[in-house]
Amino acid sequence: MKTPQRWGLALIAAAAMSAAAMAAPMQWSELFDRPKPQASTRVPYAKGDLHYADLWLPAGKGPFPVVLMVHGGCWQTDVADLSIMNWAADDLAKRGIAVWNIEYRGVDRPGGGYPGTYQDVAAAADGLRRVAPLFKLKADRVVVVGHSAGGHLGLWLAARPSIPKYSPLRSERPLAIAAVVSLGGLPDLEREEARADGPCGSAARTMAGPKTEKRPDRFRDTSPPAMAPFATRQFLVSGSVDDIAPAAVAASYAHKLGMKGIRPTLVTIKGEGHVELIAPGSAAWAQTVKIIEAELGVAPKQ
Repeated sequence: MKTPQRWGLALIAAAAMSAAAMAAPMQWSELFDRPKPQASTRVPYAKGDLHYADLWLPAGKGPFPVVLMVHGGCWQTDVADLSIMNWAADDLAKRGIAVWNIEYRGVDRPGGGYPGTYQDVAAAADGLRRVAPLFKLKADRVVVVGHSAGGHLGLWLAARPSIPKYSPLRSERPLAIAAVVSLGGLPDLEREEARADGPCGSAARTMAGPKTEKRPDRFRDTSPPAMAPFATRQFLVSGSVDDIAPAAVAASYAHKLGMKGIRPTLVTIKGEGHVELIAPGSAAWAQTVKIIEAELGVAPKQ
């Protein structure tokens, strides 16, 4: 496996702009008005109303390569749930890739925030190992795809091995993550706290948790830039007209990691916004599919 220090920083812009890309960014209604596909089955990973994952299985007998999917919504359950990813998950399943799409408690639910949201996401990820043999999933090489706040949580999953021993989020055997694709992610909690125009209000502060004598650095176990370095390939896909997670957010994250010798791949899609990142048929999603297939070693579906 290549080490992060050997990856080149690539700022990739879509070379061709279609007439659709020249139009206004897609609105949520344009995605939600599409017929909504349904998962193959729902699997609990722990006890609790929000402790489950939807599993999307391709046709065939397997074994299937697998994507672990993390939805966004400003870390708030009332803003979005896992079904916002149904169209993207369905598209991957049709391409022969299984999807483990997880739910978790947001900061607006009892026990959410620090440490509960992280503990949910960790339990859901580690639960994939348990269900993999039952559904013939190749859990030895997992690609994580996270959108918006889910981009932060996806990168956090990859950074878990670096969590200090004093943290309640420390796990001795976290699920190994081969690559993370952050789609319009908000990966830097410290930056999100400081953003005057931040889209998520005080949620980032709640996710960082309190500073204590035993935990002097609130970001050391919660924010991927402070948790780096960690040995996982990272791709940050942005829309050039995304007003929730502008491309500058990904660039700032890459700069911080670059100071630690890590160079994520940045992909900027011209003329597309936050919704297109998880909307099949968009240039952003087409680029994301290429990354996923390459990282999983899956031949593109003709």
